[in-house]
Amino acid sequence: MPEQITSTRITVEHVTLRSQKTFEAVRAALEAAVPPLDHAYAGLLRDGKVEAARDLLERQAPLSIFGARDHGGLLLTAGLSCKAVQYDIGNPLTAARMTRHALSAALYAPIRVLLREDEEGGVAFEYDRPATTFGQFSNREVDAVAADLDDQLRGVLAAAA
Repeated sequence: MPEQITSTRITVEHVTLRSQKTFEAVRAALEAAVPPLDHAYAGLLRDGKVEAARDLLERQAPLSIFGARDHGGLLLTAGLSCKAVQYDIGNPLTAARMTRHALSAALYAPIRVLLREDEEGGVAFEYDRPATTFGQFSNREVDAVAADLDDQLRGVLAAAA
């Protein structure tokens, strides 16, 4: 049986939020405002302790850092030197509020955010706006959650910048 492949073109709004602060100051401000996610909830779910996992997640910050990668360090392999950290930022409960209505929304949760310094020393955050990324699913419930996520993310990044 031949594979069936479908493709949909979407429009995504890419946001660049510039800062006058140093890379280190912006990074420190972001990491102070957005704590690392406590991944212990995953073990609780594996053990069938759904209520305990939900309780743990409800006690966490509205936005957490799921993970971070030093992309600037990776570029050393290409002979380049720059400061760049890629973050996965979100909230598992927020993701569940969307994916229960459109499972494919899991492709974009958590949100990927890049903090980078350019050759001139300018510092900026870059990310794709959640309302436009999740908007492709044309689901009212997903859109409402994505709009809230937009506001939360912009607020925390603007404060750090």
